[in-house]
Amino acid sequence: MVKKIIYAIIPARGGSKGIPKKNIYNLGGYPLIAYSIAAAKMARKIDRIIVTTDSEEIADIAKKFGAEVPFLRPAEISGDTATDREFVIHTLDWLKKNEGEIPDYLIHLRPITPLRNPKKIDDAIETIMKRPKATSLRSGHKTDTVPQKCFGLENGFFVGLFPLEKRPDYHGLPRQMFPPTYKPNGYVDILKSSFVLKNPVIHGPKILAFLTPDTGDIDSWDDLEYVKNLLGSQKFQVYDYLKANYPNEN
Repeated sequence: MVKKIIYAIIPARGGSKGIPKKNIYNLGGYPLIAYSIAAAKMARKIDRIIVTTDSEEIADIAKKFGAEVPFLRPAEISGDTATDREFVIHTLDWLKKNEGEIPDYLIHLRPITPLRNPKKIDDAIETIMKRPKATSLRSGHKTDTVPQKCFGLENGFFVGLFPLEKRPDYHGLPRQMFPPTYKPNGYVDILKSSFVLKNPVIHGPKILAFLTPDTGDIDSWDDLEYVKNLLGSQKFQVYDYLKANYPNEN
């Protein structure tokens, strides 16, 4: 069996309005992005770690913690409205043009989710490799939110979000009468390069589910406090790795 080429891709643009310089925010003595780099380094199935950023400052920090930054991302695909597909395609095109080779799989690790178990990343890779019909893999966790019990707002009136639902006043039914729901998170996504390059989307119609703990995605100051509390109350391998290998940072 031919060995698959597997790269981690960590996106970290410089601009962030909610939390300034969020991707390098000091969490427990280390820049936020260092946790994702550490998790990728500890995962046994990842061959290479690439950070895609438009920031020289982030690039220097990423290199310090062991990632490669072979290029800077263009400004036109680094703004607030930039999509994941844009930086993924840019990375694959750069690799093909400059190195003549692209990976079979891209392991997408968002810096906003710092407290991963590296073994879970390897488990996710094994999971998608066993399911060749999957077009991608996304992580997620079970949530108590029931979308059928939520409302939209039109002209000052609440309106149901599921007009095809046949049960009257369905939004008032007990939550136990609806199927469980799952919220995607930033723990680990896996993309197939061959699929991405041939399609206008990166995940496709067959997204393999990979359930993980909810260790917090940092999009706000409240999220940051939640993750700080987790870091202070539980043991995480990535944090131990950083303290063992970069003791002067803490």
